[in-house]
Amino acid sequence: MKEILEKEILDALNELYQHTPSSIDLQKTRKDFEGDITLVVFPFLSCSKKSPEKTANEIGEYLIAKSIKIDKFNVVKGFLNISISFAFWYNKFKEIYNTPNFGIKKPEKYSPVFLIEYSSPNTNKPLHLGHIRNILLGYSISKIINASGKNVKKVQVINDRGIHICKSMVAWQLYGNNETPKSSGLKGDHLVGKYYVLFEKKYRQEVDTLINKGYQKEKAEREASIFLKAQNMLLEWERRNPEVIALWDKMNSWVYDGFEATYERLGVNFDKDYYESNTYVLGKKVVEEGLERGVFFKKKDGSVWIDLSKEGLDEKIILRSDGTAVYITQDIGTAIQRYIDFSFSNMVYTVGNEQDYHFKVLFLILEKLGYTWAKKCYHLSYGMVDLPSGRMKSREGTVVDADDLMEEMVNTSTNIANDLGKLEGVSKSDANILYETVGLGALKYFILKVDPKKRMLFNPDESVDFNGNTGPFIQYTYARIKSLERNYKNEVLIPESINILFSEKEIIKKISMFPEVINESANSFTPAIIANYVYELSKLYNNYYQSISILNAKDLDLINFRLCLSLKVGETIKNSMNLLGVDVPNRM
Repeated sequence: MKEILEKEILDALNELYQHTPSSIDLQKTRKDFEGDITLVVFPFLSCSKKSPEKTANEIGEYLIAKSIKIDKFNVVKGFLNISISFAFWYNKFKEIYNTPNFGIKKPEKYSPVFLIEYSSPNTNKPLHLGHIRNILLGYSISKIINASGKNVKKVQVINDRGIHICKSMVAWQLYGNNETPKSSGLKGDHLVGKYYVLFEKKYRQEVDTLINKGYQKEKAEREASIFLKAQNMLLEWERRNPEVIALWDKMNSWVYDGFEATYERLGVNFDKDYYESNTYVLGKKVVEEGLERGVFFKKKDGSVWIDLSKEGLDEKIILRSDGTAVYITQDIGTAIQRYIDFSFSNMVYTVGNEQDYHFKVLFLILEKLGYTWAKKCYHLSYGMVDLPSGRMKSREGTVVDADDLMEEMVNTSTNIANDLGKLEGVSKSDANILYETVGLGALKYFILKVDPKKRMLFNPDESVDFNGNTGPFIQYTYARIKSLERNYKNEVLIPESINILFSEKEIIKKISMFPEVINESANSFTPAIIANYVYELSKLYNNYYQSISILNAKDLDLINFRLCLSLKVGETIKNSMNLLGVDVPNRM
């Protein structure tokens, strides 16, 4: 619509004032004014030689006379509020109705790959609430960018090496008594996480004992025997000690099985997994090349650094003096390997905002190494998730486990549905599927409706409310529409023409915005734009549903149109929620 209006306004300016501007400022009309689109006329006053009000009125009168799409206008100072005719909106709706999955673009077969990294867990503990925000953001953005017409590949790097992994291994060796997921009845990631927490508990006890014996705190932390065992195990792992590697393989396999079960329940997946145990060596080769070209430099102790002071940062270590890699070494190698694997056009890293500085450094280093695609790398930085009870701490075992949280959400939706008595006559298996759909939908929507940049407070009870800006409210709207469809026994045919109500016009306008909303969400890497759009659409439709008759309208054409409108709202809700990774049920 904007493109059509822009041409007509250019014609008006050319004929009225012999002026052809390079751009026109068209905005959505504010809710407190009548109109659909607003033209800002201040830029044209120098050529009109008239007041803002006079200029706006002259342009408005020209458009009314020349365009069948515009039926009226009003002027507020230098703003021309244009009302598009109801007939135009109905014709627009017919076009939308006859377009399957309106707003969703299919990628061209050979278009470049847009790479999205998310999750990237450690294999010493299960996934928790913080991971859930990461995973949901990354997965949703991958779907949104795909819907905007780009080929997308989803990847994760699994942090499966390092001292933190060895801590779980040492604790299991010392205190595990050969416990396995099968013998304990625990998911593998939960079992390994249990020993990570146990290590920290035993370590702190030993440190306290050493301090009581007169050790300084720093020395006690360095010389605690359990910590020295973990350090030694890491060295043995790097030497590829067969016994250590066998234990590492065994415990990691437990964790991978656990992660996979969590991912499956969340409804997410990946196209390729990378493992830190493989990728950390890739960066070392790049560092050698960078040293030869003068990108990096060596200090006297043999450590390798890069000086980024000219870019307003500081010196950054790339390799330790003993030749071992740091995180950024691994990330350099992994990024290059991914380009070799996918020849991507863009790469997005979904990582918390505590790593903002890390990614500034990473992208700069890749640029200095001559990789032009580094300019197309983006850090999707997001805020932490808090609970009403406070911040989570992995080492102390106070995190909210992802599996426990999902189970709690499903149980909550079960209790609410039973209290409301909405599922009488529904089979137990169908009811259980619905509880899962509503509970996990509530979790996903509540997290994704918040701007990623903001720190957020997750309140499970609030998220499952059937009123307000929640997943269940939107799911219920969709189920309501499906009920209408079930109850209409005839074929639904869209009328050739009909007089529509103002509320119907507003719904059509909202649906017509869907392609623009997808692009805005994709370009800003913000699923919250989709989430709040689908909430506004659902709210508009519910107000409409409660104020007019649909199946009992006065004539067949009206019934058919209102059903068509309802069905297209339902399709748009379903597609919007799908972009958030949320299922919608046919019945609630």
